[in-house]
Amino acid sequence: MDEALSPAKAATAMKATVLALLFAAGAHAQAQGQALRDPTRPPAAAALSSGERTLPSSGPRLQSILVAREAGGRRLAVIDGETVRLGEQFHGARVARIGDNEVELVRGGEHQVLRLYAQEVSGITPVHAPVTAQATAQLRR
Repeated sequence: MDEALSPAKAATAMKATVLALLFAAGAHAQAQGQALRDPTRPPAAAALSSGERTLPSSGPRLQSILVAREAGGRRLAVIDGETVRLGEQFHGARVARIGDNEVELVRGGEHQVLRLYAQEVSGITPVHAPVTAQATAQLRR
């Protein structure tokens, strides 16, 4: 004996089936979510090696660099939440250079290079240390 479903019962059955499928898909996605990588996380090269710990720096922190698309276009840097341009002052230091991944600040005769990511190459000046002539020569090679 075949029973015909009324349109209302068929619609209710269809809604129940769709909800069950959505619930199952959501549960599967949640279980798989642990394997997803955060797209805003810095690249692996910037990660600290295991066991290495650093204390928060008391100096300025470079947060972002914005580069215009056209060749020779405008460059902006965001340091401690403040947007600066080449030649402008940041807490008493002049913005001397804005590169693709670093900004150089000059305060008197002292040079300070802020980097977006930690460098793993030996001989590179640490993020908040003054730049020496030797380190500058190594960077230009």
